Amino acid sequence: MKAKASDYLIYDESTGTYREDPEQRVRDDVEKHYWLHVGRTIIKDWRLYVMLLPLLLVFLFWRYFPMYELLGCFKVSDEVLPVSQQLFSGFSYFKRLLVGGDSLSAEFWRALRNTFLLSFYGLCFGFPVPIILALFFNEIKSNVARSVYQVLTYLPKFMSTVVMTSLVTMLVKQGAITSNCGVISQLLVKLGFITKEMADAGLLNNPSFFRGIYQLSGIWEEAGYGSIVYFAAIIAISPTSYEAAQIDGAGKMAQMRYVVLPCILSTIVIMLITRIGSLLSIGYEKVLLLYNPNTYVTADVVSTFAQRYGLEGAAKGLATAAEMMNNIIGMLLVIGANTIARKASDVSLY
Repeated sequence: MKAKASDYLIYDESTGTYREDPEQRVRDDVEKHYWLHVGRTIIKDWRLYVMLLPLLLVFLFWRYFPMYELLGCFKVSDEVLPVSQQLFSGFSYFKRLLVGGDSLSAEFWRALRNTFLLSFYGLCFGFPVPIILALFFNEIKSNVARSVYQVLTYLPKFMSTVVMTSLVTMLVKQGAITSNCGVISQLLVKLGFITKEMADAGLLNNPSFFRGIYQLSGIWEEAGYGSIVYFAAIIAISPTSYEAAQIDGAGKMAQMRYVVLPCILSTIVIMLITRIGSLLSIGYEKVLLLYNPNTYVTADVVSTFAQRYGLEGAAKGLATAAEMMNNIIGMLLVIGANTIARKASDVSLY
């Protein structure tokens, strides 16, 4: 298309000439001096950008630079040559994992199934608990009592994974110092849920109990810390909403149902989308510390599968391909969950 003067100028009928639009002049000035404004803003708020620098470096070195190693799932594994000089192998690792038909492929599908089941159970049973905790915290009128209860529920999150898994191990299995079973094991025996022989053998050595132990310990560790977001959304609700509900005769449960939950629904949807996005991203450290060869059937996940074959088995290409598959499925889950949430409730991440 050929540009015309009328596209940029305004025709003045009284004088029969063209003049520049004042708004267009401002836009041109802003566009011309854009980087000057950016530089002045950075100089003015330089302290904020200095505080942002460590976070950018963390993302750069621990998130973006490692992406280069993802090329290993398309290259022939060679410990001598760097990834850039290794020969291209195509999708051979993916084919072996998905349709290999051997024991390796069976182990990968088992690990993928366990990863999904552990995350899905955590989503079903663990996701509502922080919301319920936040609702309970909101009903505590004493600020001192609420602070104490919140600190007690937050505390497990700030313990290291090694400490948490050690506590879980002592609670459910026979210890190395004492010959007695753990407190939880003894309680389950007295209640008749398990036999004495099962308790003596150790619940962590039984594949049937691993998922339950993993989920309960995860709720214990994450529920209090996860309630912070929901409690912050609850205290932001206007008191006039509660007053209007009380005038209409709503009790506490009705206020939770018709006032609190609708007001924090957008927060719940956003947190649910992010949780679904990490559905296949299990913290392998905890699984690695709790599982053993006896529980591989229900405990082995994609991350531990990759760790076992990548570090111990020196098959880095297979390990990288397994993690790549895990990440691709997680990305598709995020896109799907975000699309459904946007169409169902008009609330989404993007």
